[in-house]
Formats: sequence, structure tokens, C-alpha cells
Amino acid sequence: MATYNTSEFRKGIKVQLDGEPYLMIECNFVKPGKGQALYKCRLKNLIRNTVLDRTYKSGDSIEAADVEEIQTQFLYRQGDQFVFMDNSSYEQYELSQDQVDEAWKYLKESMVCAMVLFNGQPISVAPPNHVVLRVEYCEPGARGNTATNVTKPCKVETGAEMSVPAFVEIGDLIKVDTRTGEYIERVKE
Repeated sequence: MATYNTSEFRKGIKVQLDGEPYLMIECNFVKPGKGQALYKCRLKNLIRNTVLDRTYKSGDSIEAADVEEIQTQFLYRQGDQFVFMDNSSYEQYELSQDQVDEAWKYLKESMVCAMVLFNGQPISVAPPNHVVLRVEYCEPGARGNTATNVTKPCKVETGAEMSVPAFVEIGDLIKVDTRTGEYIERVKE
């Protein structure tokens, strides 16, 4: 099994601790006045989304996680199950509501997503960074209310609710940043 030495520690590597995959989200090098250099790391569990802090001495190593990222296509939602298909092998994967997490708000049929597999099993999915969604319902904007940063809630075609500027109307296409959930712009058809 491959390992990472402390000299290879950096943000973004995927490691395995106690049989579970973790993503290194922060790594700080600390050199005290005397003694060995230390690496203070924050690790996010890719299955449970919990975060833990660990400190390693220089010369330590961690096992690399057996994770792979593949391109999949979102097929459909069936109750609390989301069905995806691998674009190269045509194998289908079912993910639960917990595994999909907040990504369900942006999933449209036949959308290409990045899926993370651990030991061949799906653990998470990420939609593209920007998606275009149709507004299904929103309150009409108050006439004359043109002050900057006036927002109102709206419901989009996926069933998700988000804040949009007051000028957005039912039937409009809006571009949304899936990492933050924020409105970017209105899109012309």
C-alpha cells in the first residue's frame, strides 16, 4: 500500500486512517525552538464529513487512501436513492440522501458529476461548479423596489429553495454556484 511521508503532506491529499478515507484540508509546518519539527494537520472524513486534528513528527508517514474519482451521469431519483451511471463502464451506482448531502439541490437528469469511490464503493458526489436551473416559483418583486441587494426566496426545478435578486421571475433560468449555493446571474434562453 502506498504511503505519504511528512515531506509530502499538503492540502488536498487523500489518506487512510483506521480503515477510513480522509482528505487533508489543512497542513501547517511548525518548528519549535528545540526538538523535532511538527506537522499539524486537519483531516476531513470523506464518509462521515467529520473533521479531526492530528499532529505528526517529521519522518512519520500515513497510508494513502484507495480513492478514485470518476465521471458519472445523474440518471434519476427514486425516493431517498439517487442513481448515477459511470460514463466509461456504464455501471450504475446508488447513493443515499446522506451520501449526496447538499448536492441534491443542483442535480438534473443527465447531468455529469464527479463521484468519489473508496474501495470500489461510492462515498460522495459533486455536481459541476456552476449549474443553470429554471425558477419554478417566486413571489413577484415589489414595483419600484430597485435598491441594491434586495433578495427574495425562490424555488427551482430541483425542489431546492435559494435567495435570488428581486428582478428574477417565474420561468427565468438562473446560474448558481454549487459550492456556495449563491445566485450568479440570469441566463438567456
